[in-house]
Amino acid sequence: MRTLAASLLVFAPLALAGVDGVVNNATTGKPAAGATVTLFQTSQQGPQFLNSVKTDPQGKFVFTEDVAPGRGGGPLLLQAVYGGVQYNKMLTPGTATTAVEIPVFESSKRPGEAKIDQHMILLEPSADGILTVSESYVFRNEGKTTWNDPDAGTLQFALPAGAQGKVEVNALAPGGLPLRKAPDPGPKPNTFKLDFPIKPGESRVDLQWTMPFNVPAVFEDQILTKGGLTRVIAPVGVTFKGDGLKDLGQEPRTKATIWGIEGPAIQFRVEGTGSLSDGAPAGGGEAAGNGQPALTQNLPKLYGLAIGSSELMITVSAVKWVLLSVFFMLGVGFVLLYRKSATVTEKAPTNARGRS
Repeated sequence: MRTLAASLLVFAPLALAGVDGVVNNATTGKPAAGATVTLFQTSQQGPQFLNSVKTDPQGKFVFTEDVAPGRGGGPLLLQAVYGGVQYNKMLTPGTATTAVEIPVFESSKRPGEAKIDQHMILLEPSADGILTVSESYVFRNEGKTTWNDPDAGTLQFALPAGAQGKVEVNALAPGGLPLRKAPDPGPKPNTFKLDFPIKPGESRVDLQWTMPFNVPAVFEDQILTKGGLTRVIAPVGVTFKGDGLKDLGQEPRTKATIWGIEGPAIQFRVEGTGSLSDGAPAGGGEAAGNGQPALTQNLPKLYGLAIGSSELMITVSAVKWVLLSVFFMLGVGFVLLYRKSATVTEKAPTNARGRS
């Protein structure tokens, strides 16, 4: 009997192999009871829904499925939904699957300490009369609450009438991957609002749109969400002229000229044609000589590979073949995947509405 009991103790951990951990409310410092946690296994065939559980009064969750990151697929992905916001935790190969901690936050319709830290606009006029505009908002939230306002949106922006309301929006949350978002119409013509929770940490929203534009001509824009100084970037061959423009210097690698301008109304003359890649050296480049990151690391057109945390980049580098799979999961959001867990290989919608 002693031998049998000892054997059971030895093999008990094997019987409980799986994923377990706790969801902590980082706002209150207490466990998050009743949060929904879902486990996915990425694979070459797409994301595989494994199970969904609720946290107990101590915020703990347990998945008994015999899985491990990298075994039978790519990383494991945990998604915790709390207060209507989705929080992600990726488990890469070699990562422990026990005592996993997922931090979540209380949500508020007020920005709190969330604010726009950077706003950049890149203008690329072409000789064929088309202007490509890449616009980026970098949010920094140093508080302990998530700014979540589905009704008014956390970002409001305007487009010139020439854009005809067509805009591509990609959003990146802390610890996440770029997510295609569909903005909603704003209260006035050619205005839009974006339902995207701004979690503690750094988030980014990238906009890209085009419009007819025969240079020389005047570019006009309206900044609807305040965020300090706006930087407008002129590639090689393009110059800006107008009142209120402040020359901030030239970016060493791409030779682009950076200008500062105050909002909310932006208006200046654009002359010449060019694109950001025209001034970049053929062999690429590293950081600028002054130790600052090159401009290409900050512009939406060139950081489409998602400069996120080092952990995220290691994940992407190690399992490139599951990147699209992870995009799919983050794009459709928790609710859709949960409801369609039996048919998770269905085609994802073009404009995902899930919050990440």
